[in-house]
Amino acid sequence: MRDQRRGPLASVGLHTTLVIASAVAVFPPLWLVVTSFKPKTEAFSTDVVKNPTLRNYQHVLNDTEFLTWFGNSLFVVVITTVLGVFVAATTGYAVSRFRFPGMRPLMWLLLITQMFPVAILIVPLYNIMSTLGWLNQPISLIVTYLTVAVPFCAWMMKGFFDTIPVEIDESGRVDGLNPFGTFWRLVVPLAKPGLAVTAFYTFITAWAEVAYASAFMTGEDNLTLAAGLQTFVNQYTSDWGSMTAAAVMIAIPAALVFSWAQRHLVAGLTAGATKS
Repeated sequence: MRDQRRGPLASVGLHTTLVIASAVAVFPPLWLVVTSFKPKTEAFSTDVVKNPTLRNYQHVLNDTEFLTWFGNSLFVVVITTVLGVFVAATTGYAVSRFRFPGMRPLMWLLLITQMFPVAILIVPLYNIMSTLGWLNQPISLIVTYLTVAVPFCAWMMKGFFDTIPVEIDESGRVDGLNPFGTFWRLVVPLAKPGLAVTAFYTFITAWAEVAYASAFMTGEDNLTLAAGLQTFVNQYTSDWGSMTAAAVMIAIPAALVFSWAQRHLVAGLTAGATKS
């Protein structure tokens, strides 16, 4: 039998590559955190931290609309995530279990919507929101983020539901459950990994998005966190200390959500990638 062990040079090359790749990945967020603790006059200094300070954080929390932006983002993200998970799960279950006229065009439509870049969609979506009177309203961002997240998540959930035996649905019908009762009581508990991935993807879509939030929302009281960051560094001012401090605080909720969902991510993504 052929020896599959790596040689010394191959091991050194592999570990060197991994170390370099890890350093490249870790350096930007690490430098962001370091800069957030520097005085404003030392923001561009290459020194690590000579005089650590919390003034940037204090300024962001006390002298800006950061807490208002946080509330706006939290409201949009919670509603978007709840609706996105429900719509994606029910859509994925329907196309996985039922055969109906227009199913294939529907699946193609969900796929095609992912091919349009943000730059193309901003103007038509802006005109639609303006016509409906939804500009500067959270509903404009909620609807937009759902149109971005749901098609991909529905495809993923469809693949995940394909891995759940159909016999489970049949047992629910034997017990007198209707299709939604079967879905809610029997299938959803088995689909937690896929639902966790869907929730995480929808959360990230809404939490970190900038383009739509900047186009649809004006006035500091209406901004979300990602759009609010632009007020620190623009053509009129460059407050890098405050921006890095705000960016660190914005990243904390995303990190917490990721830590909650990480144990499901691999299982959910791989299950959603299978084909029955």
